[in-house]
Amino acid sequence: MSSELNDSDLLHFAANRIEVGILAVDRKMRIVVWNRFLEAHSGRSASEVVGRSLFDVFPEVPRPWLERKVRSVTVLKNFSFTSWRQRPYLFKFRHHRPITGGIDWMRQDCTFLPVMGGDGEVIAVCITILDATETCLYQTRLDAALAVIAEQSVRDALTGVYNRRKLAEQLATEIGRAARYRRSLSLLMLDIDHFKKVNDSLGHLAGDEVIRHVATVASKGLRESDCFGRYGGEEFVAILPEVDAAGATVVAERMRSAVAEAPAEFEGRSIAVTISVGVAEVGPEPRTAESLLGEADEALYLSKKKGRNRVSLRDSARDAHRG
Repeated sequence: MSSELNDSDLLHFAANRIEVGILAVDRKMRIVVWNRFLEAHSGRSASEVVGRSLFDVFPEVPRPWLERKVRSVTVLKNFSFTSWRQRPYLFKFRHHRPITGGIDWMRQDCTFLPVMGGDGEVIAVCITILDATETCLYQTRLDAALAVIAEQSVRDALTGVYNRRKLAEQLATEIGRAARYRRSLSLLMLDIDHFKKVNDSLGHLAGDEVIRHVATVASKGLRESDCFGRYGGEEFVAILPEVDAAGATVVAERMRSAVAEAPAEFEGRSIAVTISVGVAEVGPEPRTAESLLGEADEALYLSKKKGRNRVSLRDSARDAHRG
């Protein structure tokens, strides 16, 4: 008896020792190869499944998608690949990672390889299945961490509202959209009245609390499509897409009133707070972010000049004073 291994023996040995699922289906989607990895994870032995339709044995497999995939490999005579990001899994195999990872079934990377016959035609398609669950878990955690970092990079550390960089990006985007679709766009610039007095008399910690308080109260009534952020110091900006000057004045007055009616609390002490607001609107002429901010700043200056605790457009005849 010869002790030498032939190619078939070597292939059979490798296919059943490797930690990768290997199966092959013929042109009628009947299973012709089913290795030990698949036996272990499916609970089905090769003797049970070989010769049977893959879809009869595993009815949960996405049949239309898999048939298209196999047909493409057969016709093109070229390999194809599907990652867990495109389709999480082909077979519903259990994994051995902690359930706290939030993954239900083993994530799988699948490669589809044509098996050629002697006449050069495809006689079967070999499918390899790599357990990508660990990769998926790490990538999911990394994506979540990067999302947090990205969100923090556009947030003001003191108040949690958007920061000046995000405001600049959003304003440029909204100005472009308003010009492209000929939609209304308004901007509010608001400033805390007599803020220096708060810092000087009660200290910077009290001043920080007043800034946080105003950010919370002023942004509370805005829509999801609006963008509210801290422009710098005690100044804030609100970007209001599809809102004209009249509507923006109403929004600004609501902000002003809400802040005036809700004092800030610091170390058991109530601090009366008011804001002044300037309103600017994108008109029919092309505008830049700088010009719109400049107009809102002029309107804010007008509110300050007229006694504070009020809302103003740059045109004093359109001043909306409720204080």
